[in-house]
Amino acid sequence: MGGGGGYGVVYRGGLLDGTTVAVKNLIDNRGEAEKEFKVEVEAIGKVRHKNLVGLIGFCAEGSKRMLVYEYVDNGNLEQWLHGDVEPANTLTWDIRMKIAVGTAKGLAYLHEGLEPKVVHRDVKSSNILLDKNWNAKVADFGLAKLLESEKSYVTTRVMGTFGYVSPDYASTGMLNEGSDVYSFGVLLMEIITGRSPVDYSRAPGEMNLVDWFRGMVASRRGEELLDPKIDERPSPRALKRALLVCLRCIDMDASKRPKMGQIVHMLEADEFPFRGEPRPPRDTTIPRPVTPVASKVPFPTVGDKQR
Repeated sequence: MGGGGGYGVVYRGGLLDGTTVAVKNLIDNRGEAEKEFKVEVEAIGKVRHKNLVGLIGFCAEGSKRMLVYEYVDNGNLEQWLHGDVEPANTLTWDIRMKIAVGTAKGLAYLHEGLEPKVVHRDVKSSNILLDKNWNAKVADFGLAKLLESEKSYVTTRVMGTFGYVSPDYASTGMLNEGSDVYSFGVLLMEIITGRSPVDYSRAPGEMNLVDWFRGMVASRRGEELLDPKIDERPSPRALKRALLVCLRCIDMDASKRPKMGQIVHMLEADEFPFRGEPRPPRDTTIPRPVTPVASKVPFPTVGDKQR
């Protein structure tokens, strides 16, 4: 059984001990296979995180390059959102938020738990694999870039998938973790709405998911953004929180986008103060460590003009 992925074909295989694995056979396309092979081994060869697909081993013999991953048995998010998977209403709001949080945790580890940090560069629904318990696993690191702390990377060739690439990266080639944050924001919109980032079958004002989403929130029509396949609607507070996280992630000013660790806190927080709600006074006599918890990240209210 095979499938596509990056510059190769992915097969299901088995090890001698009975472990099921996924084997990516890289196709040498003008040296791209060698690049992808080196990047994947270097980026995630030693990484172990429950929300990242684990690299078990690799093979390099002659011109052959193969990567062996843990096998994830429930398809990818794109198939569940847009494919013919039945029943269509399986992805409840809670499952969708679990997938979003898991993806955010995987990316937060790449950005904040490793040195050098890893920028994925191709965050999209087809690269989010799911297990039977709906745990998300970020996959396909063939376009990833390793960056030293606090540094950006200028590339002459913008990589990624149309619809998910941040405008600042597309226009300047300046790459940092904010590029992944923007892509995650688009992914979260996709999870909430059930719509693809770009869909030419839609009406002209709805083809581009980001523009349509922004306009709907600005018009206070956030409830209409929900995927009609979601039977049990979330609470207004939970929906508002998710919509606001989307808007923060796609801020046109890349420096104002939150870090992935902050996004995890925002999505997991049951409560956080909205503008206009009283906050408890701080005890200024005790120095407090600065931590990126959701309550310390300012949120715009729904309808605020986004810059």
